[in-house]
Amino acid sequence: LKTVNKNGKRHYLTPEGNAYPSITTCLSILTKKAIMEWRQRVGAETANKISTQAARRGTKVHLMCEDYLNNELDKDKFLPNEKEMFGSIQPTIDAHINNIYAQEIALYSDYLGVAGRVDCIAEWDGKLSVIDFKTSRRPKQKDKIQNYFQQASAYCVMFEERTKIPVNQIVILIAVDENEPQVFIEKRDNYIQDCMETISRYKEQAYADSNTDTGT
Repeated sequence: LKTVNKNGKRHYLTPEGNAYPSITTCLSILTKKAIMEWRQRVGAETANKISTQAARRGTKVHLMCEDYLNNELDKDKFLPNEKEMFGSIQPTIDAHINNIYAQEIALYSDYLGVAGRVDCIAEWDGKLSVIDFKTSRRPKQKDKIQNYFQQASAYCVMFEERTKIPVNQIVILIAVDENEPQVFIEKRDNYIQDCMETISRYKEQAYADSNTDTGT
């Protein structure tokens, strides 16, 4: 899918001509307040530095996961800290992931009115799952990562809508600095309703902001 920028937000263009917001963008409203408070606490300069480093490392570890599952990983292309973080989750990948259906593909749902790019859809211990790879400086608490579960549940719906293949399990695999990796295994149906409500809230806010910007 092609992407376009609308009102400063990323949207995906579907073959039917619809422009759907990124599911990541929609779910950002769940963490916006906490991020603003953190930035105020540590200061803009420190926050920008940490965010930039985290984004770069997260992107690289995602790429290593993708290349590894495609049997084409060249570790020499990556920095030592990136290789170390990937190495912490490689045994988990080896032990649980098999029969890959898709990696890094753009999906969309007319039902949800959103789109996005999923990390991996594969069997986790024999059960077809949406698998999302994350990186973190510290271990995550489950109640603080509801956006992860909602995002993965949306990908389940998108994939089923496009392929007619149901995916009912979501897996969040987090590589954590100097810690054992975290694995959260959940059911799509436990989060999809909350996801739909978050999407609705985002679209209502985006509509209100758009009208404010145009003076209507």
